[in-house]
Amino acid sequence: MSREAAPPRLLTAGRALALPVNVRAVVIGLLTLLLLLAAAVATLSMGRLGIPLADVAGAVFGGADGKEEFVLERLRGPRLVVGIATGAALGLSGALFQSVTRNPLGSPDVIGLGAGAGAGAAVAALMLPGTLPVPVGAVAGAALAMALVYVSTGTGFRSPGRLIVAGIGVATMATAFTQYVVYAVERDRATALTAYLNGSLAARSWDDATTIWVVLLVVAPLAALLAGRLHIAEMGDELAAALGAEPQRTRALAVVLSIVLSAGAVSVAGPVAFIALTAPQIARRLTGGSGAHLTLSALIGALLLVLADLAAQQLPFSDNLPVGIYTMALGGIYLGYLLMREWRKGRL
Repeated sequence: MSREAAPPRLLTAGRALALPVNVRAVVIGLLTLLLLLAAAVATLSMGRLGIPLADVAGAVFGGADGKEEFVLERLRGPRLVVGIATGAALGLSGALFQSVTRNPLGSPDVIGLGAGAGAGAAVAALMLPGTLPVPVGAVAGAALAMALVYVSTGTGFRSPGRLIVAGIGVATMATAFTQYVVYAVERDRATALTAYLNGSLAARSWDDATTIWVVLLVVAPLAALLAGRLHIAEMGDELAAALGAEPQRTRALAVVLSIVLSAGAVSVAGPVAFIALTAPQIARRLTGGSGAHLTLSALIGALLLVLADLAAQQLPFSDNLPVGIYTMALGGIYLGYLLMREWRKGRL
């Protein structure tokens, strides 16, 4: 006899906030946070230019000078801070989207949101330099990609199978358009954008860190306000409507927040693949319960991206490859597993 997962408790603050709290998820979240801290320390301390482990804490809290100051303020510090926020934004974006589509394959990666944002960013950076900010171009590209997916399915976001097929088509067209933009402009400018289009954290600045952290800190509270409704909406539209969760409005708001998060991540790091797909799935499997697991998905997304970037920096055979190469390799394997799993269940 199978044992069902215990329903999450609700942490309420008046009528405005009803946040599902799963005790097991809280414990796993704390462990993930410790692992993220360890990965951050490793990022700052490993390698020839790393800060000695015993000096990391002192350097971070204001005691850095000379080489340590260079590593912390210019070489690895901004890169690490951008990586944490970008991974968290992608994990949260994926959790929102998978919750409203009720499909483990309903990720911004798979259905073209990331590719659309990348195309918009490429247009802003290469075809309209100085006219349209890259973050605005990324948001516009993501929104256009999602509009095309929504129209192409004929049923909006309600049919998981159609959503995936339409999304793959839109993602392919967006990627082709991005490549056209790259080859249509001056070669040196296109070459400079290559790492960005693969997803990269190299040479990030504190301005990039400010951009993605502002996006994350603005959107995350809004996502928390939706958490209770998302949990109810997973029970079905009819029941959710009867309970006052307004499923159609909740779904629309969650999609908009997912687009903003993914576009913000793309604007500072490029279309880093598969973090949005894998982080929510790992969160769900670790907790064994239902719900969107927004906070844990964000933490796992941050951990996955920081670990991938650590590998990109330190593995001897990588020659500092863009971090997106690593996430694509791992995510491709995971996507294949999910596709086979859904196909065997007859959902595709």
